[in-house]
Amino acid sequence: MTEWDVKKLRILRTLRDRGTVTATAEALLMTPSAVSQQLTNLAKQLGVDLLEAQGRRVRLTDAAHLVLRHAEAVFAQLERAEAELTGYLRGEAGEVRVAAFSTAVPALVVPAVRLLRDGDRPGPDVRVREAEAAQAYELLTAGEVDLALSLAAHAPTARDPRFSLFPLLADPLDVALPVGHPLADAPGLRLADLAADRWIFGGSGPWSEITTAACEAAGFVPEQAHSAAGWTAILALVEAGMGVALVPRMAARERREDVVMRVLEADRPRRHVVAAVRHGAESGPAVARVLTALTETARSFS
Repeated sequence: MTEWDVKKLRILRTLRDRGTVTATAEALLMTPSAVSQQLTNLAKQLGVDLLEAQGRRVRLTDAAHLVLRHAEAVFAQLERAEAELTGYLRGEAGEVRVAAFSTAVPALVVPAVRLLRDGDRPGPDVRVREAEAAQAYELLTAGEVDLALSLAAHAPTARDPRFSLFPLLADPLDVALPVGHPLADAPGLRLADLAADRWIFGGSGPWSEITTAACEAAGFVPEQAHSAAGWTAILALVEAGMGVALVPRMAARERREDVVMRVLEADRPRRHVVAAVRHGAESGPAVARVLTALTETARSFS
């Protein structure tokens, strides 16, 4: 029978994800020569070529991709086993490490932790790490966190066998106007009514994409007057009358006295937030309780 070495399979999967032997070695705290040797041994064990030269780099063969398709089921089952063993050894408390983007920490993660603490049973020990999507999923893949929160637009696809995704909420986007804005009290305000205004949003990244997409759906391209990424800076610029901005309701705690927040009932722009765990880990008692608490907290933004 063919010998399947889980450790070597993880190295092969990391090479697929990272692209080069050097990057794989860095991710796994190994030397490049050790990575190459382990993969050579795995190829001998399986009796197939796993890598082929492509210039100065290597690429995975079709046989390697076939092996990994089956290996993902093994990894998922091992996650389930580890989750159940953790539950057996620690009860339902345990530890859950969460990576979340900046506005999700105060709006979702902290209330979820409070919910767990207020329950009848002791809740898991939740460790929080602020991270945007790219870093969060790297940490999740590497096993450095157990759960990641991100915008759906920057999450892996549902077809990615490494992760299980859980939609949490559609976060409404409200428009922030300075108190003296001519439309601050206008009934039935729509995004299109602000087409001639100067806009404030990030120069790149998800918030730039979300703002421009929402405005384009309303029929105009926003004129970017100022570029800022943090909500404190964005709302300070709005308060000073320097422009208008779309603000997620999850960031409402940053609201300022001289800023009017208007709900866009006609346009109803949203950004979607999801939670992700390594496939199979959702069956662990501690992770399951954190997911439940996050889901209950997310309902407050409906």
